[in-house]
Amino acid sequence: MSDDKKVSRRDILKMGTAGAFGIAGSYYLNKMAQFPTVAQASNDSSHKTSNHSNHSNHANMIDKTKTTGYKMAERLLTDFDYGEVTKLPNGQILREYKVVAIDKEIEIAKGIKFPGWTYNGTIPGPTFRCTEGDLLRFHFINKGSHPHSIHFHGIHPPEMDGLTSIYPGQKFTYEFEANPYGLQIYHCHVLPLARHIHKGLYGNFIIDPKKPREPALELNMVMNGFDLDLDGENEFYTVNGYANAFMNHPIKIKKDQLVRIYLSNLTEFDLLNSFHLHANYFTYYPTGRNDNPSQFTDTIMQCQGERGIIEVRFPYKGTYMFHAHVSEFAELGWMGFFEVE
Repeated sequence: MSDDKKVSRRDILKMGTAGAFGIAGSYYLNKMAQFPTVAQASNDSSHKTSNHSNHSNHANMIDKTKTTGYKMAERLLTDFDYGEVTKLPNGQILREYKVVAIDKEIEIAKGIKFPGWTYNGTIPGPTFRCTEGDLLRFHFINKGSHPHSIHFHGIHPPEMDGLTSIYPGQKFTYEFEANPYGLQIYHCHVLPLARHIHKGLYGNFIIDPKKPREPALELNMVMNGFDLDLDGENEFYTVNGYANAFMNHPIKIKKDQLVRIYLSNLTEFDLLNSFHLHANYFTYYPTGRNDNPSQFTDTIMQCQGERGIIEVRFPYKGTYMFHAHVSEFAELGWMGFFEVE
């Protein structure tokens, strides 16, 4: 199929699943031959078959089994890495983390694999966590096939800013004090930035305030996207790296329980991403700062690298949908449910 007849993701959303298999198949097989790093799956012609215009087509995109990709997304929801902790003679807490960059194929939807560049083997990477004022040491080892680094948002010495490339086989230790408190992010800062971020080198980095926040059910959510054919447009949008992860496996919470969501946007190739909650309102703290102006709303937008904390309670039992409030993003995988019990 020539470039002037290229089938876009929007065409496929209009065509429906059967049409997409028939029309797009030869094009994507041809693209695979040109770009050997593009995702490989058992049926390559299915990469852009994500029509959600009716319930039956929508169900084709949703896993009803707990696949490897779903399990990764579920684990990242509540798994926080506090590092190896040592108390120093001056009373300060030292936290040490091991971070390894590796190339790894990641399942991003049922039967769809993405050739990722990862921190510790997941997309997004681990959610690092500490307390304001802790001394942090990130022992970084590059076992990937390209130069990488780790750039942490926050306050630290310039030499720890992750602008120097760490080549395959090399090591580097990033050391700095955790400041300021709030929700930070981290990502690779090697050029081309779009390539390194899109391939999966990013994650959340939580610095807790010295005075603990109110106890809550805490959830980590990283909004992201995946471009399978390298055309600069995402075919899938997800939270925690797996399309529709929490549609058939809703996140279970209790009625009136405080829920705290650490939400960030690391989506490449799109200016904005968003979070919308059905049938309820939440309080939003930009950058996760209690002293920041907050919003009481049901929809927020984030540009790439923007992040914040959502706090919410559910007054009624039942099922509450959440999704991106860009319809196309939602239809291409960025949807889920809370099950309030």
